[in-house]
Amino acid sequence: MVRRVCDDARMSEAFDAVDVIVTKRDRHELSDEQIRWVIDAYTRGVVADEQMSALGMAVLLNGMTRREIATWTQAMIASGERMDFSGLSRPTADKHSTGGVGDKITLPLAPLVAVFGVAVPQLSGRGLGHTGGTLDKLESISGWRASLSNAEMLAQLDDVGAVICAAGSGLAPADKKLYALRDVTGTVEAIPLIASSIMSKKIAEGTGALVLDVKVGSGAFMKTVDQARELARTMVALGTDAGVNTVALLTNMDVPLGLTAGNAVEVRESVEVLAGGGPPDVVELTVRLAQEMLQAAGRGGQDVAAALADGRAMDAWRRMIRAQGGDPDAPLPVARHTDQVRSPTDGVVTILDAYAVGLAAWRLGAGRARKEDPVQAGAGIELHVRPGAVVRAGEPLLTLHTDTPERFERARAALDGGIVIAPEGSRPDLLPLVIDRIDAGDAA
Repeated sequence: MVRRVCDDARMSEAFDAVDVIVTKRDRHELSDEQIRWVIDAYTRGVVADEQMSALGMAVLLNGMTRREIATWTQAMIASGERMDFSGLSRPTADKHSTGGVGDKITLPLAPLVAVFGVAVPQLSGRGLGHTGGTLDKLESISGWRASLSNAEMLAQLDDVGAVICAAGSGLAPADKKLYALRDVTGTVEAIPLIASSIMSKKIAEGTGALVLDVKVGSGAFMKTVDQARELARTMVALGTDAGVNTVALLTNMDVPLGLTAGNAVEVRESVEVLAGGGPPDVVELTVRLAQEMLQAAGRGGQDVAAALADGRAMDAWRRMIRAQGGDPDAPLPVARHTDQVRSPTDGVVTILDAYAVGLAAWRLGAGRARKEDPVQAGAGIELHVRPGAVVRAGEPLLTLHTDTPERFERARAALDGGIVIAPEGSRPDLLPLVIDRIDAGDAA
């Protein structure tokens, strides 16, 4: 009797999951109807996890055409709600980073862009593994809350011009389910699935313009420039086809951004940038991304750097934090214990590996292995040197921060081989901070 019910359920469906899997396994294109059905059926529970796992692996191995990826993305958008910012009095622009170490750019960027009359609806996430999460950083601020209703978000965009908050569960629920599956089936690196995952949420979010920061290097998901360029072109094409003005920058993640990796330590550094100081690379990338966002939103040609120097961006930051219950004047958490990593010899720092630093920060308590794990607000790493710095034996290279000193040993182990001191006169071999720019013309 149970078998009969299952057979009746399968007969009522437009397609069979096995047929869809075999089509992609055998390197054929999926039809639009097959794609729409399999995403909807998986969201409804008709297609099982093991079947979607097999399809994801077939996509990883055999790829997808631009049409297939576009239809897959639209099907994930159709699984949930879409936000509408057309009632705002100003244009909208958003930024998405593919994730890295020390990547606190969203924090100064959102209020900076808001200064120039562009609304920034920045729906952000939490860290997982060695990559940090924007919401985890901001939750270091006393009283700040990540969860806002759609009405609260719209009101804050109209008033302040910027909001950084958690995405609601109604946006692309198919992606949420598929993302969790990819994480445990070895298919995270599939470019069609990465691109559709990111862009389904960003398109559903309803922003008019989108700037993508695609990280390249040891601390990024994309390890090579060619991989990053393929991902960037795919995402720009998806945004363009959906009517979103989309551009992408390829940026260097062989070295951590700035001089901190963690949560409260990165907020502190972001506030320094908003006060007109901060590490040059963080300032440079913040300004460049702001220029791209303003240009994409039709507000180009602004003196963005001046708004950091004269306090306007700081004013917008303070209003944004207060609007979400935070106290911008409250002291940030500080870890109870510190330990220093010192140079073993005289020389020049030629490698400061982003992945090693991110892994060490994670082991100190700044990150999580599972989404439900807590993080330590004060845990993290301060960098005292950058590649190219001349150092002497015994000079501090890094300071490690944690509330649980038993973590120091494993954090130090993560740094083994990640810092290279070469003889004086050596030079690091580094890519530029901004490697390339991809727009709709490049993605055509």
